[in-house]
Order: sequence, then C-alpha cells, then structure tokens
Amino acid sequence: MTLRGRLTVAFLVVVLGPVLLGAVFVGTTLSAVDRSRATERLGLAAAGVRTSVDALCQQLRAAADAVALVADPAARSRAADQVVGRGLAAAVVIADPTGRTSYATAGGPAGPWQDCAGTPAGPVGALAVQVRLRDPAGADLGAVAAAQPVDPAFVARLAAVTGVGITLLGDPGRIIHTTEDQGVRAAVLAAARRVAGDRVVGAGDGRYVRRVGPSPGQPLPLVLSVPEQRPPGLYGALVAAVVLAALLAVLAAWRLARVTTRPLVELAGAVDRVAHGDLTARVPVRSRDEIGRLAGAFNRMTRETGSYVAALTSSRDQLRNHLVVLGDTLASTHDLQRILRVILDSAIAGTGARAGAVLLLDGHGVLVGQCVEGLAGRWPTEDPADPATLRVPVGAGVVGAVAATGEPLRGRWTPPDAPTGEPTCETYVAVPFAAPEARGPERPGHPPADGDPAAPPSAALGVLALYDRLGGDEFDDDDLVMLRTFGGHAAVAVENVRVHEEAQRLSLTDPLTGLWNYRYLRESIRREVERANRFGRMLSVLALDLDRFKHVNDTWGHAAGDAVLVEFARRVRGVIREVDLAFRHGGEEFVVLLPETDARGATIVAERIGAVVRDQPVPVDGHGDEPLRVPVTVSIGIAVYPDHAAGGQQVLDAADDALYAAKAAGRDGFRLASVGDPVRTQEIPVAAATVSPPDGLPRAGAADPASAAPGGASSGPHPPRQSRGR
Repeated sequence: MTLRGRLTVAFLVVVLGPVLLGAVFVGTTLSAVDRSRATERLGLAAAGVRTSVDALCQQLRAAADAVALVADPAARSRAADQVVGRGLAAAVVIADPTGRTSYATAGGPAGPWQDCAGTPAGPVGALAVQVRLRDPAGADLGAVAAAQPVDPAFVARLAAVTGVGITLLGDPGRIIHTTEDQGVRAAVLAAARRVAGDRVVGAGDGRYVRRVGPSPGQPLPLVLSVPEQRPPGLYGALVAAVVLAALLAVLAAWRLARVTTRPLVELAGAVDRVAHGDLTARVPVRSRDEIGRLAGAFNRMTRETGSYVAALTSSRDQLRNHLVVLGDTLASTHDLQRILRVILDSAIAGTGARAGAVLLLDGHGVLVGQCVEGLAGRWPTEDPADPATLRVPVGAGVVGAVAATGEPLRGRWTPPDAPTGEPTCETYVAVPFAAPEARGPERPGHPPADGDPAAPPSAALGVLALYDRLGGDEFDDDDLVMLRTFGGHAAVAVENVRVHEEAQRLSLTDPLTGLWNYRYLRESIRREVERANRFGRMLSVLALDLDRFKHVNDTWGHAAGDAVLVEFARRVRGVIREVDLAFRHGGEEFVVLLPETDARGATIVAERIGAVVRDQPVPVDGHGDEPLRVPVTVSIGIAVYPDHAAGGQQVLDAADDALYAAKAAGRDGFRLASVGDPVRTQEIPVAAATVSPPDGLPRAGAADPASAAPGGASSGPHPPRQSRGR
C-alpha cells in the first residue's frame, strides 16, 4: 500500500474512530442519563412517599393521643368526634381492655385497617395508629385507634405530590388502586414482580419501575413508575451523522494525505488516548500551519474539558442531593449533632474541600469543635478522636477572627507566630454561624478594619471552616457565598435547638429554687418505680417541710422567705448524690427521690439534711448593714418502695404521712413510714355500753366507754393532711 493510501487510512481511522465512539458514547450516555434521571426521580418520589405516609401516621398518632389524654369517657367520645370533624382522622375507635369497641365515630373506612408500624399481610383498607389508654396508676383501660382510608383519592394525592405514577398492590401482586393508564398497567405490574429492594427496572413499554415498601414506618406496598425521556429517532440520527462524517472524511483524506505525515500520526495517537478517557493527552505543535493550529486547539480542548469534567463531577449533583438532605434535617429534628454533621458534609461536598470543622462558642468565649471531618494528621493536639479537643479562643487565628468580627475569611494559610489551636492547612475558608439579619455587609475575604464604626457587632454562634480544596486551587467568592448560606441555616438551626432545650428545661423546673417541679415529680416517681420493679431494687422517698415557715414570712417578709427557700434548695442539692432527684412540691414542701436506697440509707440522708439546715441559720438581707440570720429547721417523712407502698402515688402518700408524724412528734426530725396492713379490714360499730371480756384486753371494734364516740371507735387525733406553714 502506498504512503498516500496508508495516510488516507490513518486519517480515516483518526477521524471516523472518534466519530463512531462519539456516536456510541452519545447513545449510551443519553440512555444512561435517561435511566439516571428516572432513578433520581423515583428516588425522590420514594422519599416523598415515605415522608407523606410518615406524616399521615404522625397525624393519626397525634389524633389518637389527643383522644387518649381525655380522662372522662363521655368527654373522650366527644373528643373523638371533634378529631374526626377537624379532619385529623377519618375514624376513631375506642375499645375496652378486652378489645370490645366501646365507641366508634360514624362513617369509618372499610377494613382491614393496617397499623402504621406493621407489615401488611393482605389488602389494606386504611392506615391506623393505636394508643393504649391508662389510668394515673398505669392500669390498662383499653385503646384508642385513629384511621385514614387508603383509597383511590389517597393514591392520587401521593401521585400528585411526587409527580410519578403510583400503584397500590394487593396480595398476591394484584393491583388495588393505581394512577397508571390502562395500557401500561400490565407491563408495570409485570416489571414490579421482578423488582427487589430499591432497584429500578424498565417495564418494556418506555417506563421505569421501582417498588417502595412495605417497611417500618411505610407499610403500604407501592409501585412507582416514570416514562422514558429519550428523544425519538435518536439512533437513526446518530447513524446518519456517522455516515455523513465518513463521506466527508474520505473527501478530506485525499486532499490532506499528501501533506499529512508525522503530525498526523501524533494527533492520531493523542486522539486515541482521549477516546479511551485520558484527558491529559497533548500534541506537540511543530509548525504554524493547519496541523499546528489543530494540535494547539486539540491541546486547549482536552485541557479545558478535563477541568470542566473535574469541576462538574465534584460539585453539582452532590450539592443538589446534600441540599435536599439539609432541608429535611433542619425541618424535622432537634438533634444538634445531626444538624451540624449534615451541614458540614454538605459544605464539603459543595466546595470540594478535603477537610472541615464546625466550632460553637461556649460560655467562656472559646470556640469548641463539635463536628469534624478529614482532620487526621492536622490536629493541634494528640487526641484526634474527640472533636472537643479543637479549642480556639475568640479573636485568635482565622476562626477566632471570624467569630469576633462576624465576617467570613478565605485565602492561603500562613502559620502564626504563637499556636492558636487551629488545624494546619494550605488553603482555607471560614464563615460565621449568624442569622441573615445579624450579618454585616458583604465583604468576602476581608475582615472589618480596626476601629471601623460601620462594622456591626458580632452575632456569631460559631464558625464553619473548610480546608484544602481538591485540585490545589484556592476557595473562591462563589464558595464564600454558598457557605454563608450554610452559615445562616446553621445559625437558625442552632438557635432553634437552644430555644427548644431552654423551653423544655423551664417547663420542668421551679423558677425560684431551680429544682424540678411537681409536674416532673409525677413523671419521675412513675419512672423510678418502674425501674425499681424491673431490677428488683428499692426506692426511698423523702417528704420535707420547713418548720413554721409561715412565721418566717410574717416576721421577716416574703423576700426573706424566698431567700430561705433558695438557700434550703442549695443545701439539699449539696447533700444528695448526682443520681438523686430533688423537687419543690409547692410552698415550703419538697420531695427527694433516692434510687436504689433502703430505709437505712434514707435515714442517713435525712439526718444530713436536718443537720445542714439546723446548724447554719440562713442569712437574709435586713434593714441594716449586717444580714439577718434566720434559724430554720426541717421535718422529714421517709417511705420506701416497695416496703411501705405498692405504687408511686402510694409511696408519696406514705412519706407524707410520715412527715405529719414527724411534725406531731415535735418537728426538727424525721420519721419512717410504718408498714401498712396488707389485709383489707372493715370497722364494725358496737354499742357504747359494751363490756370488755374478763381478760381485760380490747377486741376489734371495741371502744372504751369513757372515750367512745357516736358511730364506732375513734382512731385518735391526726394532723390535717392539707395544712401549710407547719
């Protein structure tokens, strides 16, 4: 073969090879992209279905709880009608402990009802949530069930929310409700039988199919489908393009074969490498003619293509997915660690950083690491397993400056003269956690100048810092803007978590003494009694009452009385263990729970409390310079579960009875509750003139004629149960 023939063949191979590969690549890529998009849509639709079903189950649980919280049976029935009337549930059924229906709202959905937490074994007529009814002592009173029908309208709503076709399956694999067209139902059902897990398969009629459920929290067996989106006539257009390219290549080969020698071979080799995925291929430019310019253009094309592929691969799709996860997490949880982890992972994925950290301000002006990623070998301490070892004072280093000024920073790392506690890196970007209205003007990468009166005060709750971008490039302004958005989300999320925790704390504590309140006492005594039952342990209860506290208020005023209560609470906390619980029952009455403590241990604690209160009068503000010292004593009643009572309220009552006994005995002491008679007895009235038997010992029900009262024997004097200020 002549050189021209060889050059022609080489030219055709060089030209037609990429064309054919490109055609195949385009065809397969479009098919892969179509399938990827369908998979992504089905994945988002599956998440939407799970979220919708979970929201419905949560609504039904809230409806059932609202009915179960009503104590009166008649009011409970009205509450059930109100729940149905407000649209929170389609039907509410109240059953007794035997399972017999005691009340049911009208117009309930047809069965069978499927529990939200279960797995269906057949057709599903409605979703339901059941809540047990219990009295204050914990006895089972029955159950409340709230239900919502699973009908064609429900399936249509799911399809409208997710934007895909939805089919509800029965058993075995038959269609109950569907939004699919009649012509594709058979193909969708056949494809659904082949699907396992989260896999997506083609239905053979231009649709992709995926199954969802049944699973915990989503008990409905559903099939999701979307149509293919490949352009019509794709392969015909590709074949025509290849044929046209081949004809043009033959014509061009005869013209260029005479002048194409070595540069053509080099170009062919480079093109072949690119066709196999090597975007680092370059062609030497040996001349300034067309071949030289082609070589230069080829080099620029491969270089820019490689940069674009790397950038697109590392950011777009991952950022979109992480934003979805971020939004769902911020809207559905109060778990601070989970929120910070999602924010950090999303920021790293969106910017292509190698490492990152989230630091929050503590109460001492120090930024403490809460969540870290990829900092192995960069830590300033020797314990890389604990994020809290990352501690940076506000104003020190990069992250300290960001927290102090409230302005983001980015750039290349310059080692400081003195250690700041920050990780080492080459490039960095750091943004504050601050609400959008608390941030200053946008000045990316530049902190406000010292003494600048326009610089806003810092409202940062913490700092998000990322280190060393993939590829060695510095972080740019786009990264800074995106991270400031993350910082705004993080500030709102952190503030919401803190407000939630503070509200929860205030609802369970006494505002004056800081002890737990009566509401938390009821829950704690129930929990501790259940724990003592489960593990066969004892639980001691101390009922405390300040002696003659009304005299303190009347003599020194209510401000002094409040000071006495605060100091008494402080001393009680100093005596008990960390596992013990102290409560303000009301007024000057307090309760202490001592888990895993018998009567002897409880008396030791009571003696310590009495001594620490008795031996040190409480200083209160007087009218002069010197504070008044108010002497205070305390009476204590002790009861032990299960020795003195069989339940939480009973052991509280036993401790209260012992407290009254301590009061009656002279105050400033403690009394242990007496063990009650487990056998129920009944008092039998007898005549006042009854004579004692010859042995002189009284019999049950007998009365001393000198002290007999009308209606039977007297049990002697008792202190009033509801007295205050004793």
